[in-house]
Formats: sequence, structure tokens, C-alpha cells
Amino acid sequence: MSFIKSLLGSRYLLWVILAISSFGFVSGLISEAASVHGLLHPTGEFAARFMIIAMLATPLRLLFPTQKWTMWLVRNRRYFGVAAFMYAAFHTVLYVLDMGALQGMLDEFFKLGIWTGWLAFFIFIPLAITSNDASVKALRQKWKPLQRWVYPAAVLTLAHWIFVENNVGPAMVHFVPLALLEIYRVWHQKFRKPKQVATA
Repeated sequence: MSFIKSLLGSRYLLWVILAISSFGFVSGLISEAASVHGLLHPTGEFAARFMIIAMLATPLRLLFPTQKWTMWLVRNRRYFGVAAFMYAAFHTVLYVLDMGALQGMLDEFFKLGIWTGWLAFFIFIPLAITSNDASVKALRQKWKPLQRWVYPAAVLTLAHWIFVENNVGPAMVHFVPLALLEIYRVWHQKFRKPKQVATA
């Protein structure tokens, strides 16, 4: 029983689970069962989903303070955040390959759906690099303000999704729950008495 608990709590198992979809994407490219262009949307969608899951950790912990699964989510949110960055990087590489030439990327760079995606990706880079205990110790009080850049990155990701796909519905399905829970988090922290809830 202790082995099962240890296995379920293993960060290595979590990494494997988070990477499963990428194995399928790479396999599809190698076998030519999937095209570079065809994988642009799913890789971007997985990046957005994992980012959202990481951001949901704190408001869910505030909403369900006695639940073990919310504590697990808080403890592991960095892994979801790094996974989001890795899928975003995969998405970016596929975009570059799909475009095939620098001139093509430059020609469409100033489209709203494109520059928002690039800006979100560049914001994610320092967030992913500092998502570790060593960076927390090194940056100290500067670490949390840096990580809060995930909020503008999320807004940019939403804009990128909407204006590239020209379809509001799927993006809203993912981002509206996040927006509602973030509103709850702000309300909770401003107007409710503080509780001893672990959120880090």
C-alpha cells in the first residue's frame, strides 16, 4: 500500500503523465500519420490547458481548503506550469516549421492573433526557468512578482487562441472557469477573514 502511495505521489510519474500527449504528437510526426500544421492547434491547446490547471491551484485550494486533492494540486502546480511551457515551445517550433521561412513569419507578425502568441511565449520563458526551489531561494521576495506575469500571459494566450482560430467558443470553455475562480480568489483575499490554507 505504501508503494502505491509513493508511486501516485511520484513527480516522475506525474511528468510521464504530462508528457504522454507529446509522445503521441512526436510519434504521429515520425510516422507521418499527423502533419506539422495539423498538430499546431492540439499542442497549443495542451499548453493552454496545463497553464490553466496551474493557475487554478490557489483559488481551488481557497474554495476547498480541506480537500487533499487541492493540496496535491498546489504542491504540483509548478510541474503543470513547466509542462505548459514545454507544449508552448513545441507549438512554437511547429509553427516555425509550418511557415518554413522567416519572411512569412515577419509578414504576419503584427496580426493580433500572432504577436499575442509570441509575447505570451516570451513571458513564459522566465516563468518556466524560475519554476524551481533554487530560483525561489535565489530570488526571494522577487519570485512571486515575477510569477504573477502569468496573468498577462494568460490574457495574451486567450487573445491568441481566439484570433488565430476565429472561434470564441472553445477558448471561452477553457478560460471562463479560470476567470470565475480568479474573481473568487480576489474576493476571498479581500473580504474574507484569512484562514490557515496552504497555497504554496
